[in-house]
Amino acid sequence: MDASLEKIADPTLAEMGKNLKEAMKMLEDSQRRTEEENGKKLVSGDIPGPLQGSGQDMVSILQLVQNLMHGDEDEEPQSPRIQNIGEQGHMALLGHSLGAYISTLDKEKLRKLTTRILSDTTLWLCRIFRYENGCAYFHEEEREGLAKICRLAIHSRYEDFVVDGFNVLYNKKPVIYLSAAARPGLGQYLCNQLGLPFPCLCRVPCNTMFGSQHQMDVAFLEKLIKDDVERGRLPLLLVANAGTAAVGHTDKIGRLKELCEQYGIWLHVEGVNLATLALGYVSSSVLAATKCDSMTMTPGPWLGLPAVPAVTLYKHDDPALTLVAGLTSNKPADKLRALPLWLSLQYLGLDGIVERIKHACQLSQRLQESLKKVNYIKILVEDELSSPVVVFRFFQELPGSDPVFKAVPVPNMTPSAVGRERHSCDALNRWLGEQLKQLVPASGLTVMDLEADGTCLRFSPLMTAA
Repeated sequence: MDASLEKIADPTLAEMGKNLKEAMKMLEDSQRRTEEENGKKLVSGDIPGPLQGSGQDMVSILQLVQNLMHGDEDEEPQSPRIQNIGEQGHMALLGHSLGAYISTLDKEKLRKLTTRILSDTTLWLCRIFRYENGCAYFHEEEREGLAKICRLAIHSRYEDFVVDGFNVLYNKKPVIYLSAAARPGLGQYLCNQLGLPFPCLCRVPCNTMFGSQHQMDVAFLEKLIKDDVERGRLPLLLVANAGTAAVGHTDKIGRLKELCEQYGIWLHVEGVNLATLALGYVSSSVLAATKCDSMTMTPGPWLGLPAVPAVTLYKHDDPALTLVAGLTSNKPADKLRALPLWLSLQYLGLDGIVERIKHACQLSQRLQESLKKVNYIKILVEDELSSPVVVFRFFQELPGSDPVFKAVPVPNMTPSAVGRERHSCDALNRWLGEQLKQLVPASGLTVMDLEADGTCLRFSPLMTAA
């Protein structure tokens, strides 16, 4: 089979086949039964479509997958994101194959092995990201962990919820607080998953006078909470950002934690800046996230690992409620979700994990330093020492005015002229973004529109580590 695998042009598929063969060789008993395969051929008369009755070998099937993946790429080079998965990526991919194999073990062996995998991975992640004595929930959909955390918060605050269900919520409506800078669609997703009406969401505006315009306004949040309490509602959960989806800014998590403790609100934190918790130097605002009730992290993108689950770390001392909320499970298959990450973390080692995150932050710092030397470039950076996200834009200064993107009225200029100038500036930034993406496709540069600043370019190497 090794000679046959050499025919596969795609290196990832060939390597997967080779790794899978070696893993099966090591794990399976030497007395594999092969003689039973003869004579078990399906009759193809009633099989619809092109499925063949005789069956095909592994190499032929991999060849088909390769053709489907790269069939239209004869004229242009293959995507580097597909080719450069690397050896640590193979470990993650192998985890899925091994998971299927492990699930065939007898119940007692399976229980012991899956419990070990889950406890190891949880312990490692909690230590790497400074979240002492935490539990972990592994999930494919990035937002799923937060939905389960909301369910846990409901069960914790409404003692009769298991018996009386929605009637309890109807009498004292729960409120979930989201920043105006939260990623689009998050609130709608939570309501759909929890069966809550949209009025249970409260959108907290960002600062307008002081601090970052992408940070939650803490004073306004406190006013909203007081209003909800007076109206007989129950402030349930607050979602804070350690790296907003758009520009990577971090909320004042320390102050938010104090507010949440005062009103008995569950504090959940998410965002790309949580990755910096693994580093020696961490900004105080991000470090405050280690005291939150739960946090969602995405080690797959941060470490360049394909097909690795997202992780929600949380602290709760009632196993019955975490089971009801769906954060813990007795099913081995659920525990096996951690297997690709378990393999990959061991392969990289602590030094390798820290080095990858550190490298991404250094790339951002290097870009910032270079951009500062360029005229007519505005940088929107929160913490110059540690921010792994750089957002910038080109701007033109009009004679005798502030930069036009601030939309400051200019003497002798009509609003329509300022609008036209801003529109042309946005068009230039879109062009600049497209040119840079073509010149350096591996950079993962994205073009986005911000309400206050117009069209900007975002460089976030942690999300394109692969």
